[in-house]
Amino acid sequence: MINKLKIINDPVHGFIKIPYEIVFDVIEHPYFQRLRRISQTGLLSLVYPGAVHTRFHHALGATHLMYTALETLKVKGVEISQEEEEAAMLAILLHDVGHGPYSHALEMLLMDNCHHEKLSLLLMSQLNQDFNGRLSLAIEMFLGKYPRKFFKQLISSQLDVDRLDYLKRDSFYSGVSEGNVNAQRIITMLNVHEEELVVDSKGIYSIENFLTARMFMYWQVYFHKTSVVAENILVKILKRAKELSLAGDLLPATEQLSYFLKKAPNEGLASGDLHRFTQLDDSDIMFGLKSWSQHSDKILSHLCQSITERNFPKSIIYSKEINPGIVQEIIKITNDFYQVKDADWFVDVIEKSLLPYDAAQQPIYMKNKENKVYRLEEAENQILAQHITEANTKYILSFPREVLSKANQLIKI
Repeated sequence: MINKLKIINDPVHGFIKIPYEIVFDVIEHPYFQRLRRISQTGLLSLVYPGAVHTRFHHALGATHLMYTALETLKVKGVEISQEEEEAAMLAILLHDVGHGPYSHALEMLLMDNCHHEKLSLLLMSQLNQDFNGRLSLAIEMFLGKYPRKFFKQLISSQLDVDRLDYLKRDSFYSGVSEGNVNAQRIITMLNVHEEELVVDSKGIYSIENFLTARMFMYWQVYFHKTSVVAENILVKILKRAKELSLAGDLLPATEQLSYFLKKAPNEGLASGDLHRFTQLDDSDIMFGLKSWSQHSDKILSHLCQSITERNFPKSIIYSKEINPGIVQEIIKITNDFYQVKDADWFVDVIEKSLLPYDAAQQPIYMKNKENKVYRLEEAENQILAQHITEANTKYILSFPREVLSKANQLIKI
């Protein structure tokens, strides 16, 4: 008989327990094993070389934190059944199972505007059939339909185990210490009041540190201008490859990628598309990039070489909107340089916004020793919470370095 109660050695959290056989069985399923071949942070390793970890790593880490959180709540007197614990662990284990290769944006191109959360739900439903309904409660929690709201809040909210893991993990692998949150301390401070998740009042500074760490990670890591530009180029590559494929160009590609490149826009999900999607991973995309880098189409080959050779365009970050007239002038200069009509493939203005703490839609609640519950930003001893409730927006202008000398006359660098 196979021992399914495993212990996994994780570089971020240490030893991770797999306490239930059903969790082990789902981990062993090909849908989940695919996550070993899906990068957690897309092309971020082109900026931070150590950031080569996968969504498989992250899903296991988040599942470990879910188990730790539920065990902590049980110690505090919250009644949680084994069935509920299993379901919550399965829900967080599979929360990213619908992610496609490299980029969040690629799923919109390859899967006809089907968001990864919808794909995750479709795959969870398929797994539920494979496991004879054992995932029904997990799906209910994932959708937020289970009456005990704190389960959904642990899976997805402003203070969930998903964020606790990816901040700590991405900080570890990227080497950016600003994101290293004390996940164990935060979990120790969690509590439940009237079936909703709250934080014991003495944990307020850990929560504020968590929110600011997330803000710093976004601006310093996830929204790093080079990483943002690289992801934008990857999206354009797939868009261009799809245009050429639909026009009859037989681009070299793996069987599954070729299928999605030839699939007409707005066609919807056909029978078998979901299974084909589960055959896609980062290696399909990288094979395409390497193959297309020598293609006769100037646009496709240039964009592919930007990533395979790490030869990115010039990028400048601004705190205010960029004059559209300047952008059009740079496009014209680029047109003349490359002798093409489609220089907007090479010139971009990318907008990135972040709301550090959404106090209106998803407030974090604290609870004091008198069992009084109040919002984080209303706490008398809060320091930062009320100051991080407004969105901040940055604008990234990118254009070919070959036209930098002429573009320099238009912009202040």
